[in-house]
Amino acid sequence: MTTRTNPSVAVVGPGAIGTTIAAAMHEAGRTPLLCGRTARERLELRDAVGHVVVPGPVRIDPTGINEKVELVFLAVKSTQVDAAAPWLTSLCHKDTVICVLQNGVEQDALVAPYASGCPIVPSVVWFPAQAEPDGSVWLRGEARLTLPDVPATQVVLEALGDTRCIVEVVEDFRSVAWRKLLQNAVAGLMVLSGRRSGMFGRADIAQLSLDYLHECLAVARAEGAVLGDEVPQEIVDIFQSSPSDMGTSILADREADRPLEWDVRNGVIVRRGRSRGIATPISNAVASLLAAASDGPG
Repeated sequence: MTTRTNPSVAVVGPGAIGTTIAAAMHEAGRTPLLCGRTARERLELRDAVGHVVVPGPVRIDPTGINEKVELVFLAVKSTQVDAAAPWLTSLCHKDTVICVLQNGVEQDALVAPYASGCPIVPSVVWFPAQAEPDGSVWLRGEARLTLPDVPATQVVLEALGDTRCIVEVVEDFRSVAWRKLLQNAVAGLMVLSGRRSGMFGRADIAQLSLDYLHECLAVARAEGAVLGDEVPQEIVDIFQSSPSDMGTSILADREADRPLEWDVRNGVIVRRGRSRGIATPISNAVASLLAAASDGPG
């Protein structure tokens, strides 16, 4: 695989996460190709100190792409991978690295059918980026990614080197990915209540969250994640210390009546638990309610 200091890059899915990555690269003088469903002249990222405008346009026709790139940041949700597949066909040659900026622990399996054998780098996205009604993105903390220690990760490091996006490379990526999945799973309770992070200040919600997280922790450990007994409380502490109006992407999707990523965030606990012979009664209830909220009927 051939790489260079500034690899050619495309961002597919310029939502909250994709916009943050594009803005980080643009600030460093490496503006990526922007690809999405909606034509836009520019992207805008706001944070506590100002804003960054990323010049477009956002391309909406994958058949109009005439050259391949070395790196694709795939920043669409798991429910949108099938619709985004034509972009991968147009942008990728056999050595193009696809860095998946998505929730869950099944990124490789979800994207591989559309990747034509290209190297896939899963990621854990830690930054709180929030789409605003005017189309801009509000970044409410530092931008940080965790990536596995595999050869293809080097291309991502080159693309994001010396940018605002901190990239951590770890050997035990499985454990980090499962820890983030636990955080994403309990965030699903916000969808069921229609409330934001402030709800975790309630003693009853905090206890429900801990019970749910301990159930999820048992599944994560059975899947090979090395996570301590302290992790559930640490995750509840994160929500309790967050701004009370902090939301989550799955809550934003529910408020906009869009399909929910319930399966990769919550259903996976049920599926993996069943395969390991682990009872998951709370997960069963949460996943079923989220599935109904997403897919109906009714």
